[in-house]
Amino acid sequence: MKINKTNAARLLDKAKIAYELIPYAVDENNLAADHVAQELGENIEQVFKTLVLRGDKSGIFVCVVPGNREVNLKQAARISGNKSAEMIAMKELLPTTGYIRGGCSPIGMKKAFPTYIHATCMDFAYIYISAGVRGLQIKIAPSDLVRFVRATVGEIAE
Repeated sequence: MKINKTNAARLLDKAKIAYELIPYAVDENNLAADHVAQELGENIEQVFKTLVLRGDKSGIFVCVVPGNREVNLKQAARISGNKSAEMIAMKELLPTTGYIRGGCSPIGMKKAFPTYIHATCMDFAYIYISAGVRGLQIKIAPSDLVRFVRATVGEIAE
């Protein structure tokens, strides 16, 4: 099966960062990370989801959290220098990031937004993030991802 490279994959190639593209079967009725983890045969704690938030001071920022956790809005606001933060509306996702729900990657958004990755990413040799389309994940060393997107690692999920 030929896998078409996504923009996120091309950016990693250009930066000479090692990664693997891993396809999985998409269930349009279940875009949840646990479904993705099940399809990959991987631990849900290593399958990270990318969430886009808006802070009251900073504007848009990105949180990458394990698939079995939810972003903690208070912690996310604090780490990003905001008093409060909320998830952006679904209809804003594509125009803001260039990505759709279930295919939102922290790599290659329309703009380089401040990015925060949950601290547990460092517990693993590799984690999975969306490659920027539904049905394709990037398997990458967390330290490479953190460096590439200039992320801050911290406690942002519960």
